[in-house]
Amino acid sequence: MNLFASMDELKRQWTDQYVTVKLERPELKRFAGIVGRVVTVNYNGRALIDFQDGGWYDISASDEFLTKLDEAEGKAKYKNVNSAQTIPDKQG
Repeated sequence: MNLFASMDELKRQWTDQYVTVKLERPELKRFAGIVGRVVTVNYNGRALIDFQDGGWYDISASDEFLTKLDEAEGKAKYKNVNSAQTIPDKQG
């Protein structure tokens, strides 16, 4: 499998998944207890995640760093209405 095919597979596995971070990773402790939604995965293998604060953060798309949540549980705990919307409301 070539690099692009493996990155496309990562994108299929992680995009639109609800996730939490692994707390044993000290660099991710600031996201403790927050549910994020994976917006996409870039070709560096990093998931762009919206953690409900308007910013997107890139974290390795891997079970080593992230835990996927059940879709129903993720939707219930994910409260963002400010970014990564498919069709945002018009302003004004």
